[in-house]
Amino acid sequence: MRRRPANSTTEPPPSSSESNVGQRQTKRSFSMMLSLIAVIFNCCWAVYHYQYDAMPIPLTAQQAGKRGFSEHVAMEHVKALTQFGPHPLASDALDHAIQYVLATSENIKKTAHWEVDVQVDLFHAQYGANRLVGGLFKGKTLVYSDLKHVVLRILPKYMSKQDEEDAILISSHIDTVFSTAGAGDCSSCVAVMLELARGISQWAHGFKHAVIFLFNTGEEEGLNGAHSFITQHPWRSSIRVAIDLEAMGVGGKSSIFQGGPDPWAIENFAKVAKYPSAQVAAQDLFNSGVIKSATDFQVYKEIAGLSGLDFAYGDVGAVYHTKNDKLELLKSGSLQHLGENMLAFLLHTAALPHLPQEKNVENAEGQDQAVFFDILGTYMVVYRQRFANMLHNSVIMQAILIWTTSLFIGGYPAVVSLGLSFLSILLMWIFALSFCVFVSLSLPLICSSPVPYIASPWLVIGLFVAPAVLGALIGQHLGFLILLKYLRRVSSTRKQKQSPGIEASIVELEAERWLFKAGSIQWLVILIAGNFYKLGSSYIALVWLVSPAFAYGFLEATLSPVRSPKPLKLVTLLLGLSVPVIFSAGIFIRLVGTLIGTIVRLDRNPGSTPDGLGNVMVSGLVAIIVCLTLVYLLSYVHLSGAKRPIIFVTCALFGLSLSAVMTGVVPPFTEDVARAVNVVHVVETIGRYGENQSPISYISLFSTTPGKLLKEIEHVRGEGFICGKRKLEFQSIPKFLYAGHLLSIQRK
Repeated sequence: MRRRPANSTTEPPPSSSESNVGQRQTKRSFSMMLSLIAVIFNCCWAVYHYQYDAMPIPLTAQQAGKRGFSEHVAMEHVKALTQFGPHPLASDALDHAIQYVLATSENIKKTAHWEVDVQVDLFHAQYGANRLVGGLFKGKTLVYSDLKHVVLRILPKYMSKQDEEDAILISSHIDTVFSTAGAGDCSSCVAVMLELARGISQWAHGFKHAVIFLFNTGEEEGLNGAHSFITQHPWRSSIRVAIDLEAMGVGGKSSIFQGGPDPWAIENFAKVAKYPSAQVAAQDLFNSGVIKSATDFQVYKEIAGLSGLDFAYGDVGAVYHTKNDKLELLKSGSLQHLGENMLAFLLHTAALPHLPQEKNVENAEGQDQAVFFDILGTYMVVYRQRFANMLHNSVIMQAILIWTTSLFIGGYPAVVSLGLSFLSILLMWIFALSFCVFVSLSLPLICSSPVPYIASPWLVIGLFVAPAVLGALIGQHLGFLILLKYLRRVSSTRKQKQSPGIEASIVELEAERWLFKAGSIQWLVILIAGNFYKLGSSYIALVWLVSPAFAYGFLEATLSPVRSPKPLKLVTLLLGLSVPVIFSAGIFIRLVGTLIGTIVRLDRNPGSTPDGLGNVMVSGLVAIIVCLTLVYLLSYVHLSGAKRPIIFVTCALFGLSLSAVMTGVVPPFTEDVARAVNVVHVVETIGRYGENQSPISYISLFSTTPGKLLKEIEHVRGEGFICGKRKLEFQSIPKFLYAGHLLSIQRK
């Protein structure tokens, strides 16, 4: 038997665990990553659909009964009101709409329960001045006169005078803007109130408080209707809670986007709502001033010091205040959703022994504010800001303690690794935002419309989401390579070494884990900032921090420096993302859709806003959401075979979407979703009074939607223009002037 030479060496066979480390790439294949990404994205879309698109079944009058709510009956009111056409303030159409609401209210009075007293008042506000200290009309004094409102008060016939002094107000407005019949804004809300009043008139004999329905006018001119009522009407002093119904689109689920300051109303709504829909994130966004809008709720809160709830429809926001705010776009089930929620709320609160007493808004701010949100539109969570502060502070302190302990054990290399992993987060943000901004500024130069996705919001997936994902992946991968280089240098200085292949695998797996943990640092910073500014929407940062951290700690983490890292488990990612996706996926998608709808009205001073600004806003929001939500998922990609396929898919998706909008296959506007174009017909005369005067007649076109009006001007030149009731026609227009977004077509 031959003996082995004394100086020969052999390496022991790798252990099973070491073999697993060396084979980690075969465990996370492209098909596995593709399936994982597909599952996560489909879950996000399913959450959005269930939370915002799933509507209750509309009930007929027979199905609802005398005491229920019927969308079929309410829809008849919407049809009647929209048949009057646009009914702005001081128009004949508005007088007809007021008479319709008044006649319907009188009929409710006739058919009410014999123990219920229904009082109908046609209130005429002679004049007044409205000055608000915040919001859209901050610092402006709005003078109004000759406003008419229909006011309906429902209470038990045998209620004492003292109990009459506590009432719940339900308010909406009859008037519309001049360009639309207002199926959404706000005939749908008026119709819901009329059907609610009919149902309440059959229940109110058991109430302990009155319910007042206010159908006001003058809202579109600066919230003047609500101001005139709350400062002049005899019943104003009895109101303890104010509920405002609004629309910023056509139908869908009517969600609470403002509540408080006293959380009483939101807490009681959460107890009884059949289809709860509410988001404190919308309240934070609305209060920040990003959304340039205002509702009557501001008047009740600021002028009268009342607390309550503010509801709004938000589907198809692009048609808000345009001619396409029409009945055909009102989604089935929308009125039933709001009606059943409000009926349950009123039956519950009007029967309570006490209502919150009126108090100054400033005294209710801070610790008593409510944090509220719904989960999949089936359950509603409400808690006070005081509890939120304690919860957030506790999580923040624990996270800091865990990180401090981890860095203390890991020493200087751990501190540097943390810094480099956070650098990967910064690079991810920089690249994602840069790619999106570049695309945003390029679209106006190569497309027929600067905003080619208004009528087809799904195009945003290809135009902005794909570049954002591509940029985030590239940026994070660069950070991953920098981190990997440092960890290899640290590994080379270790005394105990393994085989080069295993050592390289250990270093790569350690870098992967640092990237995953860096995501929690990102959300920890956001939670600290949100907690400092007392933002109710900080709960989103809380779930995105706690859930992945818990999954990682339960399945992956170890404080032992001896144990070699293993590939991150897929179950860790799925378990860590399940709760955040359920809580926030619908909100993020809804937020992008809402912003797209507002782009139609972005250019409030036509010609002064860059064409690419709207794109920058939408793409910036998309990039922010991508960086916030994909930080954990992307950490799984770097050690898989999915990097190149993901780059190919995102580039292909972007290319297809860009081709679709450049070639006109997918038009920027449609018959139902069109840009807002205002046309002003002006007739001027030249010459002295009493002499032959030469009239000059021209029309001026301007749009609040970004983009030039070249197609519109060609349409007018080719087909003529018909103006007003007298049908004044412009069949040939030899001259037109164009400057920026403002165009003038002139004819002498």
